[in-house]
Amino acid sequence: MALGVLLTSGSGTSDAPVAALSKVEVPAYAKWSRLAIKQTMLKYPHADIKDYLHIATDSKKVTNTEKFQLWLKEEEREFGVLVTVTYSAETGKFIRIDFQEIPVN
Repeated sequence: MALGVLLTSGSGTSDAPVAALSKVEVPAYAKWSRLAIKQTMLKYPHADIKDYLHIATDSKKVTNTEKFQLWLKEEEREFGVLVTVTYSAETGKFIRIDFQEIPVN
């Protein structure tokens, strides 16, 4: 709603807000973050994802990895999951995904 107000307010003589929105760049890891979230939802079907963070990109000669941290809530239990997506550096094809639960103290 606030975005709609921002885009429609004013005299209509400036396209600055629209131009600024069209220049938003999609991060290179976006494809892998969607996969990490989807696979986490499949692995933990009764949990809600409460937060998400891209931690790092690790580029090697043969494989690259994207690391994410997701915070989940399942009934009364809250916990973190480190998700590592590995893909081919040459072709960009998915290789594997690994999950590691983070205990909450």
